[in-house]
Amino acid sequence: MNQPLADQFRPHSLNDFIGQSHLVGEGRPLRILIEKALPQSFILWGPPGVGKTTLARMYAQALSAKLYEVSAVRAGKKDLEKVILDDTSEQKILFVDEIHRFNKAQQDYLLPFVEDGTIILVGATTENPSFEVISALLSRSTVYHLQELSTEELQEILARVGCPAGGAQEVLAQGANGDARKAIGLYESVLDLTGEVTKESVERVFQTGDIRYDKGGEEHYDTISAFIKSMRASQPDAAVYYLARMLAGGEDPKFIARRMVIFASEDIGMALPTALVVANEVFRAVETVGLPEAAINLAHGVVYLSEAPKSRASYDALRSAQSDVNHFGNVSIPKHIKNPVTKLMKKEGYGAGYQLYDEQSYLPEALKGKKYYRKNKE
Repeated sequence: MNQPLADQFRPHSLNDFIGQSHLVGEGRPLRILIEKALPQSFILWGPPGVGKTTLARMYAQALSAKLYEVSAVRAGKKDLEKVILDDTSEQKILFVDEIHRFNKAQQDYLLPFVEDGTIILVGATTENPSFEVISALLSRSTVYHLQELSTEELQEILARVGCPAGGAQEVLAQGANGDARKAIGLYESVLDLTGEVTKESVERVFQTGDIRYDKGGEEHYDTISAFIKSMRASQPDAAVYYLARMLAGGEDPKFIARRMVIFASEDIGMALPTALVVANEVFRAVETVGLPEAAINLAHGVVYLSEAPKSRASYDALRSAQSDVNHFGNVSIPKHIKNPVTKLMKKEGYGAGYQLYDEQSYLPEALKGKKYYRKNKE
């Protein structure tokens, strides 16, 4: 089987690595980790084709460790047991690609072996680890956030694999959306199909082109902003359009669903409390159904949230209360609602005068009479 060009030209040293200068530049954390061969579990979080696997392999080479590579999509507990039980005198590094796909039980299984140093865990994920990786593993790992590659960086990579400079490089780089593997793959396809790589041959092969959607840059933020504002303005047509645009550009459907869950409380709130239930069920449907069918669930939820009545009263109440917390600090809680768990506390007046459904203010003295939640705004 022919080895893909992207694998043939995969860099083997940091001197050949392009991109992620905030992590692998001089004095930066990953460079220090690799150059000094420091044993540490870590998670590489970033979009596809930005160097996660390459950096994991460089790290294993630096430690002269035995590297075990598994994909969380296919690996089960037995695959992990083989790594743990492998009798080797070398340091073990377990590289788990798409670690966010491991369920809680699989992640829990790895935990004690990470803790006792049996393995060094290196995870790679395109998803925010704080949502997808259990807190116990996160607390024992450092998260390094990788960025999409710039057009200039992609052109440098394309030049390295033999793509001629000029318009072809620029078109391929722009069409790859920050993904080096995709850029090289596009170049390889044009070369195989036409025998030459020029701007004209690239445009001829990829007549339709990809939707330009920089998931880590301005296009990402502009589109999600337009999506939220369309729902806020009760414009389902615009909201569904921006949903379709995000999906066409490869946006993570769970990211979209999470923003809908936030929107249900922030912008609809008590005007229609069940909106949060619907939004949560859409998120669950996205998790269980997956694309492409989950797009239907997303559209259902988007129209529902767009047409729902709107109120930000509960959101505004929270922000106002947070402002007072920051301003006043931990002012004393009224004694009558403190719990008298000891005789001394009871003697001091803790809980004195407390009644069920009490009408006296439960706010601290400095804040009595303060109104955060204004129901008439619903």
